[in-house]
Amino acid sequence: MSPRLLALATAVPPHVLDAPTVARCARAIFGPAQAERLVPILANSGIERRHSCVPPEWYPQRHGWAERSRLFADNAVDLACQAAGRCLDRARVAADQVDAVVAVSTSGICTPSLDALVAERMGLRRDVMRLPVFGLGCAGGVLGLARAGALARAMPGARVLLLVVELCGLTFRPDDDSKSNLIATALFGDGAAAALVGPGGDGPVIAAWGEHTWADSLDVMGWHIEDDGFGVLFSRDIPALVRERFRPALDAWLDRAGIPFASLAGFCCHPGGAKVVAALEESLGLPAGALAHERAVLRDYGNMSAATVLFVLERALTSPMPGRRLATALGPGFTAGFLVLDGG
Repeated sequence: MSPRLLALATAVPPHVLDAPTVARCARAIFGPAQAERLVPILANSGIERRHSCVPPEWYPQRHGWAERSRLFADNAVDLACQAAGRCLDRARVAADQVDAVVAVSTSGICTPSLDALVAERMGLRRDVMRLPVFGLGCAGGVLGLARAGALARAMPGARVLLLVVELCGLTFRPDDDSKSNLIATALFGDGAAAALVGPGGDGPVIAAWGEHTWADSLDVMGWHIEDDGFGVLFSRDIPALVRERFRPALDAWLDRAGIPFASLAGFCCHPGGAKVVAALEESLGLPAGALAHERAVLRDYGNMSAATVLFVLERALTSPMPGRRLATALGPGFTAGFLVLDGG
């Protein structure tokens, strides 16, 4: 009675920041010396554009928690409802037929939580089950889909709506000239995705899921809380960790799940950055350039944290593939999320 992925849709905010615009803003914000540090990062990022819920002129200004939180709540609900509406339309399911909502985000906070705000606006049933999830970071797309699958499996016949919204641009802090913030400036974009999980249909079966958290790795990625918002934490060792440690963790999980690696017909990976994509290809034994959907999403949207892998999956599902696909993403913990889709 494994649940299926019945539909998937994405949404992005209206402001488009192309690479020249980002470079120009960075020079104005950081000054010539720090901007020169950013130039090679931008050049090697593989990103040509990304979307933002705020215009370019917002970024050089200083903003506090209250303003960032208001912007997050307003824009996150708008984007989540856009993605959810498209998703339900594709599945031909009415809003009042949704039984549970899982809402994933790590780039902002609001209480009532995002799922409650969306349920109110979309007119979901009064008895809809809600599960807000914070802190999974870039792994949240895969692990959020896993949580939705677990709920659907635990409630036979239920339809579970997954919402993933990340407004990474709102975390930008102009006074932070750390290497981590420069990398985030080069990589981060805003976006949302919604997936409907449940019985019936001809979408891929969510066959298995799992995760692995490495020991002594809490400082690899995450946020540190500052007076004016989230301060980003990135280890320079992430590509090396992927090359050296990802495949053993994946193989161990596949072995426990009884899934041969050779049975995997395709991959949908979170493209955290160009170097991470290359490291994933090496770890998975793929030729350079094989993760084409990942590179295309990174090029067109940047790193939208948890939402990004669902953009990759949406593209992959446009070309039906027999057999199994592995969806995977890495996030704070330091954690790898795994999810196997059969067919579709």
